[in-house]
Amino acid sequence: MAPNIALNSIRRPAHVVVDRAGVGAPVTIELLPFTVRPVRTEADLRRAVAVRQAAYARHLPEFARSLEQPEAADYDGDTVILLAESKQDGSALGSVRIQTNFRQALHVEESVDLPLWLASQRLAEVTRLGIVEGRIGRQVKLALIKACFEHCEHNGVDTAVVSGRAPIDRQYEQLLFTDVFASRDPVILRHVGNLPHRIMYFDIASGQERWEAARHPLLDFFCHTRHPDIDLGRHVPAAWKHGLPRSQQAAGAVVVGLAA
Repeated sequence: MAPNIALNSIRRPAHVVVDRAGVGAPVTIELLPFTVRPVRTEADLRRAVAVRQAAYARHLPEFARSLEQPEAADYDGDTVILLAESKQDGSALGSVRIQTNFRQALHVEESVDLPLWLASQRLAEVTRLGIVEGRIGRQVKLALIKACFEHCEHNGVDTAVVSGRAPIDRQYEQLLFTDVFASRDPVILRHVGNLPHRIMYFDIASGQERWEAARHPLLDFFCHTRHPDIDLGRHVPAAWKHGLPRSQQAAGAVVVGLAA
């Protein structure tokens, strides 16, 4: 995302139609110049890792050297990696990783103790978001973020928690995230090159209502537009099938980190 979130760079679909078959307000269907889907093969993973590493190299070159190969977390049974691919030539345009806490603690918990109200929930950590440069990259970023929200909704996730370094933390504020800790003090995160990050949260259930109240510029993109090119399929991490997380609670959360 650009520092100031705007729609003028993304609301130019290849084709837009209005679906009036349903009851109520028409639903806009927007076709994107790329697709978003879960990684399914080792070749897919390698392409996701390559675009991830290149994105981090633009901003954190030293840390990016540690991302040249897939990480152990990429192979966890409760991990989903999403890959954005160009329709024109099939090139990788962006990727993001989502990992639940059913089998192990979240990576952010290596560096900070989450408050009990959050730690007792069903959690997922979304990390390693990386995109190509340019206007298409900004559009890919928004599509990947929307895909993460949809993944949360499909899997009963209730609260999104993000870790953002400056100035990316301001992008989270624009999306109406709130600091987990009242002090707003940044936390040094071991899994992101020991860099300081703010930890913030977003209540999924009330998200649309709050975006509507704020007349948020991304409301239509996130809530009132169907993107067939964002196809999460029926992929559910194996760990989601084996009961509740460590806390034995039914609620849920997501941890998101923007890289580029």
